[in-house]
Amino acid sequence: MNEFLGLPQVASAHGGALDSLNSLVHWMMFIIFIGWGLLFLYMLFRFSAKRNPKADYHGLKSRASTYGEVAVALVEAILLIGFSIPLWSDRVDDFPDPSAAVQVRVVAEQFAWNMHYPGPDGTFGRTAVDLVDAETNPLGLDSEDPAAADDITTINQLHLPVDKPALIYVSSKDVIHSFTLNRMRVKQDTIPGLETPVWFTPTVTTAEMAELEGAGDDFSYEISCSQLCGLGHYRMRGFLKIHTQEDFDTWLVENAPSEDAGDEDDFWN
Repeated sequence: MNEFLGLPQVASAHGGALDSLNSLVHWMMFIIFIGWGLLFLYMLFRFSAKRNPKADYHGLKSRASTYGEVAVALVEAILLIGFSIPLWSDRVDDFPDPSAAVQVRVVAEQFAWNMHYPGPDGTFGRTAVDLVDAETNPLGLDSEDPAAADDITTINQLHLPVDKPALIYVSSKDVIHSFTLNRMRVKQDTIPGLETPVWFTPTVTTAEMAELEGAGDDFSYEISCSQLCGLGHYRMRGFLKIHTQEDFDTWLVENAPSEDAGDEDDFWN
């Protein structure tokens, strides 16, 4: 069904449930479409001018249409109450323990994604608006804050380990954007002034997905903006790489700030 709907291969733990619900909704829509189409054809034949040369102002006395409308309403209620709400509730009420997840701040701006990792201490360093510099410090990270000494930052590059919950805190520096990972079945608007958490568990590494898709070494999961955010919206594109835990640990070590960093520029990749 995913291929029929044009959906990409799912790569997250919760994605299968979303795809199943999506498929169910489309099957219901198809059945309703066929039903109303058949009813329309019946009406054309049953009440044609040839069969009814004289208008009958009393019309057909039947409750069939009422029964049909009630049936459709019941199906929609079942989809909403029986499937959609429980699935949504599971995502918003069952957030992973931050200590057992990889935490990342993702700050959107026109037209880039800024990533901020807390480092080994698990604490995000202080950020401030007055420290923001578009070239050297787009997040406004305070290099004098001890908690910031081990923080890692990247631009348009998000790295995560496979089979471990990722807890992402999304926000925006300017306008509304929408943090979207299609293959992870993740989409969350980034609202100026708010930091919104979203989480998922990757289940397929980038290398494994490249092999499944028959793609080359250049394959990467894409981060896109699904909210029109300005003239450069089309180029607001980032990349997500899912590693094995070992490779992710290696990436953290390779990108950690040097211990002898003496100025703010040393915090940036």
